[in-house]
Amino acid sequence: MRLELPIHIFVTPMSQEDPEKSLGLLKLSEMVRGTALDYNYRPELLSGSHSGEPDFIPPVDVRYPANCQHNSRTHPERNSSLGIPTISTTEERHSKRAYISVGILCFINLINYMDRFTVAGVLTDILSYYKLDNSEAGLLQTVFIVSYMIMAPIFGYLGDRYSRKLIMGCGVLFWSLTTLLGSFIPSGYFGLFMVLRGFVGTGEASYSTIAPTIIADLFFHSMRSKMLAIFYFAIPVGSGLGYIAGSEVAHLFGDWHWALRVTPVLGFLSVILIFTTLQDPPRGEAEGGSPLKNTNLKEDLQSIITNHSFIWSTAGFTCVAFAVGALAWWAPSYMTYAINVQGNKADKDEVSLIFGIITCVAGITGVVLGSGGAQYYRRFNPCADPLVCAFGVLASVPLVFAGIAVAHKQISVSWALIFFGETFLCMNWPIVADILLYCVIPTRRSMAEAVQILISHMLGDACSPYIIGAISDAVMDNQVETDLVKFTSLQYALYTTTFILAIGGLCFLVTAWYIVEDRERCDRLTHGEGGTPSTFPDDTSLPSPVEGGEEEPDVGCSISDECSLIRQ
Repeated sequence: MRLELPIHIFVTPMSQEDPEKSLGLLKLSEMVRGTALDYNYRPELLSGSHSGEPDFIPPVDVRYPANCQHNSRTHPERNSSLGIPTISTTEERHSKRAYISVGILCFINLINYMDRFTVAGVLTDILSYYKLDNSEAGLLQTVFIVSYMIMAPIFGYLGDRYSRKLIMGCGVLFWSLTTLLGSFIPSGYFGLFMVLRGFVGTGEASYSTIAPTIIADLFFHSMRSKMLAIFYFAIPVGSGLGYIAGSEVAHLFGDWHWALRVTPVLGFLSVILIFTTLQDPPRGEAEGGSPLKNTNLKEDLQSIITNHSFIWSTAGFTCVAFAVGALAWWAPSYMTYAINVQGNKADKDEVSLIFGIITCVAGITGVVLGSGGAQYYRRFNPCADPLVCAFGVLASVPLVFAGIAVAHKQISVSWALIFFGETFLCMNWPIVADILLYCVIPTRRSMAEAVQILISHMLGDACSPYIIGAISDAVMDNQVETDLVKFTSLQYALYTTTFILAIGGLCFLVTAWYIVEDRERCDRLTHGEGGTPSTFPDDTSLPSPVEGGEEEPDVGCSISDECSLIRQ
């Protein structure tokens, strides 16, 4: 008989005469700090020498996750008068190295998004340097994302099976080198510059598919949600810093090429931290589950694409990625045109700085609101996560639409509306990651991350900059390219993002229909209570873990019954 119980477990004194009746287990609090214990009751270890001992701890094998502080793997620390096994509930439960590892992953994610949006911060300079139109400029980001999403499944497959530190370290080194090389490409070789941006996407794919799974194996439950929130701060902050660093460094040196030489230096530093400090725990360790074997690629994909919560949350996330990718790429140029239309002379560096600050602050605010709101709402509704995502996306629709509409009339109002729209959009970043991690078993998480990256980028921000640019060029239709014509054509094109966001909100609402069932199924499989993943790829009907048709002894009783046992 095996009981999976989290946190404080009180075991009553046990006598040899009636061990079954005396085994009272009381769960005193909800899962906190992400530690689960695996208690295996061992009645065969009872001996006459223990009978009559009032404080005898029942013979139980206790499985501690490696990041849990304890005195012994077989006999937990106990209160000698009560016979109570105890574990610490302080922050020390997770090793300092686990927190340092999350810090390293956050730092890399920060420079990851800095690198992506540095180009956007100096986009007008790149347009002039390589003599590009809007469609070609949008294609530059599309090539990066296409490479990124194509390589993600490969790294996802490797990340579920081989050393995650080695894969990430080599990937970060590769993307840092290609970014640096891209800053030396002369004006007549735009094709080569575009190829190198594609290689940057390959390097970044090696990191993005793996990093969240390491956090999932270091922390569990509410603490995992908090760590993911910190990790996803890097998306808006890194994006904002990319705009700021790109424009400011270019202004400082008088050459946009220097903007691409900032993140490689930070990337080389992160490679050193990966190989010397980063912790790579066993897969599934935080849940305290049974060891799981890898299945083949076909079975992995079959399980992932039949997971309703994963598919619908990925669809919603894809819609968000489409809108965010388009706005992140075109918003600085759009606001520059809007200022010029008002009769003022726009300072593109100032516009990039303002947009970068808005992105940083809105991102931090949104991630805090989203993660905190979801954790609070879970107390009342098990479907809280997708519902909070749906609220954030749907609330952003009128704000983004209005921000686009009034830019040429009230630029300050437009900035404010964009800020609140981005805040609501950023609410979903850590929650979508959390949904994936608790709905997919540990040995398939990297592949699931890769599939989500592939879908969300292929149909999201890989194509949206090009699509918006193409719509804008079609609206201009060979008109004289004045500031008003450029502004109007881009305005009509950007309205497309609001319709896509509305669809995304509906996808998150559908996710709420399936989330509880899929989460419970994943938990059962992780703890070996429904066969192996290779045996039950769809997991639609999980058999009893007890063989021979014999029912397990029932030790799961109500709180009042458990308290009665404790008092006895």
